[in-house]
Amino acid sequence: MTPQDVLAELTALQRDDVPTHGGATMAYVYDSGRTEVDELAAAAQAAFQWTNALDPTAFPSVARIENDLVGAALELLGGGPDAVGTLTSGGTESCALAVLAAREQWRARGGAGRPRMLLPVTAHAAFRKAAHLFGVEVVDIPVDPETCRADPSAVVRQLDERTVLVVVSAPSYPHGVLDPVGRIAGLAAGAGVPCHVDACIGGWVLPFLDDVPEPFDLSVPGVTSLSVDLHKYGYAPKGVSVLLTATPELRHAHWFSTAGWPGYPVVNPTLAGTRPAGVMAAAWAVHRWLGTDGYRDLARRAREATVRLAAGAAAVDGLRVVGRPVATLVALAADGPDGVDVLHLADEMTARGWLLQPQPPFAQDVGDLPATLHLTVTAATADRVEALLSDLRGAARAAAALPRPVPDPGLVAAAATIDPAALSVAEVEALLELAGVSGGSLPERMAPVHALVAALPRPVAERLLAGVLGRVYRPALSG
Repeated sequence: MTPQDVLAELTALQRDDVPTHGGATMAYVYDSGRTEVDELAAAAQAAFQWTNALDPTAFPSVARIENDLVGAALELLGGGPDAVGTLTSGGTESCALAVLAAREQWRARGGAGRPRMLLPVTAHAAFRKAAHLFGVEVVDIPVDPETCRADPSAVVRQLDERTVLVVVSAPSYPHGVLDPVGRIAGLAAGAGVPCHVDACIGGWVLPFLDDVPEPFDLSVPGVTSLSVDLHKYGYAPKGVSVLLTATPELRHAHWFSTAGWPGYPVVNPTLAGTRPAGVMAAAWAVHRWLGTDGYRDLARRAREATVRLAAGAAAVDGLRVVGRPVATLVALAADGPDGVDVLHLADEMTARGWLLQPQPPFAQDVGDLPATLHLTVTAATADRVEALLSDLRGAARAAAALPRPVPDPGLVAAAATIDPAALSVAEVEALLELAGVSGGSLPERMAPVHALVAALPRPVAERLLAGVLGRVYRPALSG
């Protein structure tokens, strides 16, 4: 094959992908709507694609890029004179390192037993992954069923000598609302416990807005670390994020160093050894070019579009906006028991060329959270709000005419008796067939699948979801 043949084949592979530009994919991707941003990022990434950020003494350009980006984040997000930071591969790694650092500091202070993390149920799943990796117990903190904000009184009840970290969101991914950062961080500080603010999705937006209801960053007493993604509203390519820490000691707690082998001495500030410098250079270039004014303009365009979208969606019969969106995320739910089923609505919007993200209902002790439809608004969406609302109205009418998706009661009852840890891959495959997920592709309409997942015990649902992904990642072997 010629290089041209290879590139043509690679382009053809994207035929069934959702679009990464144009504002119709309202999850996963972040589009500034400015082609110059993409072109600059691509050129900067190409210039550094062979540079290894493993060793900044060999590549001092990497240290300069990282220091500049961390410095910009600290200036934007209330960093004090002792605050430092680290570039990571994305929000999941930033959150995981925050958990690791908190656990290590707790151990250094003589903590005994199994460490615990107080986690609002709306906090990103990355923290649950980190808890799994680092042996930390998750203590669910309920959220107010109306506002969807974390409950400070529940935090007070759970703080104890085994608590290593309290997490809050700015804003939370599921509903786009701002947790009471000041109150919860103050409670954590009073107990001598670190508090992490997950601002992965809002940290590069909220500082540029005038209507943020309360402070949320490192300037808030008690906040000890904060994560913010540059590949979201920093409009850099995937994946680059920043983890900020209020002190160098906390940063050192997530570093790894060893001289315990015959090779070169190893010091890793992140979970990875070799780190790609290309995305770091792209983030640096975009930041240098856009500057504060450029980011402020993009943030306000996205926020203005979000406000218009939320107001228009709330006026659609059978729909309501959940909570008070403070940045660029909106969650829609059925308005009352006879409202529009949002799982059907997701399918109807997909048929109209939009990707909106269905989120299942969630049970908690203080009042269940409804199924919702998540929308991430970017600057590229600003010129398409009216088109989106027009399709949303039509999709809502179509969804309202459909019977609600009801999972097979026999399958749900049988699932309640299953030990998911004992399921073999073949048994998972058989269950997926019973659930209507057959062959190598997902059904065209996903509402029945989402309804089934919501009805199953969570451990069983998680095992089946892993089985679905196992079908996606199934290599074709040549003869």
